[in-house]
Amino acid sequence: MEQELRKHFEELYGAGGEIISCFAPGRVNLIGEHTDYNGGHVFPCALTIGTYGIARKREDRQIRFYSENFKGKGVVETSLEDLVPSDAAGWTNYPKGVVWALEKKGYSFSQGFDMLIYGDIPNGSGLSSSASLEVLTGLILKELYGLDDLTMTQIALNGQYSENNFNGCNCGIMDQFASAMGKKDCAIFLDTNTLNYEYAPVKLDAARIVITNSKVKHSLVGSAYNDRRNECETALKELQRVCEIGSLGELDEEQFEKVQSAITSDICRKRAKHAVYENQRTIRAVKALKEGKIEEFGQLMNASHISLRDDYEVSCEEIDILVEEAWKIPGVLGSRITGGGFGGCTVSIVKEEAVEEFQRKVGEEYKKKTGIDAEFYIVDIGDGAHVLA
Repeated sequence: MEQELRKHFEELYGAGGEIISCFAPGRVNLIGEHTDYNGGHVFPCALTIGTYGIARKREDRQIRFYSENFKGKGVVETSLEDLVPSDAAGWTNYPKGVVWALEKKGYSFSQGFDMLIYGDIPNGSGLSSSASLEVLTGLILKELYGLDDLTMTQIALNGQYSENNFNGCNCGIMDQFASAMGKKDCAIFLDTNTLNYEYAPVKLDAARIVITNSKVKHSLVGSAYNDRRNECETALKELQRVCEIGSLGELDEEQFEKVQSAITSDICRKRAKHAVYENQRTIRAVKALKEGKIEEFGQLMNASHISLRDDYEVSCEEIDILVEEAWKIPGVLGSRITGGGFGGCTVSIVKEEAVEEFQRKVGEEYKKKTGIDAEFYIVDIGDGAHVLA
């Protein structure tokens, strides 16, 4: 893959100079959804699919982008003087935002660069193609410009900052952190309040992680994602009148039940309940996984979906069909929506002997009820962003 992309890079931009190649993965979150901006815990893992990037510094201040995924757009040109978001810029708003954010944080770039990317994350699937591209760009800039003091955690935070402030999606840190800090065969148990984390080996005892793509594309910038965050912030402010907390993640279920009446809006109360209960589910799920209680882990995944459907209201009819059909199959230990919501994918833990039946039955019922052909990915857990040899 890397050699093919490098060859195409040289055909587009010419040979010579120091050309670097990097990769940043997509992610799937096993449990802990919409907790990352509420000071809670998340449990994502990096995937072996993601975004490849080939790049080289230029002598002038021009920046040129090309995506193998959007060949019709050709080479998109901009410059270090034109780091502003625009609809016309399309996908290049993400790497432009990363350069812009690094400049905001005191880094300076006197030369532009040429960049070619290719991503094998399905577009609009909710597996964090945007975070993957942001982390990839951060790593490329670190390597091209010798930003030795820029750590992988800072690359993740910079990606989040650019998505929040340049691209207008008020996301939490989970997606960028998983892409930057992933580890093969492990998920990351991350406290988003402190950024303390540990790697937990994902040992599923003859079961596999299966991602099902609903083919319903979401756009978090244009969706109710920011509304959910605002609703949680409103709930937090009202709770702070009756208890000393800095985030919803500081409460457990019992504490929340005692103070929830301070939240005046029914909607905001439901959103806060999800944030609190989902955080506690995540803590229990990681403990269950460490103890080899895979079935308990699966049950907590199921409870997570119900909460995301009913209290947080980020599911949709198509996703609910996929999950409900999955639950009917005996070899499915757990299944839930994953990612920001409003479409995208489900993640399921499926016993190996049931994977074929899972794909056939869920695929048939989904097609019958929606007219859409679902896509299935049996995934492996890979490493975080890295320079390719």
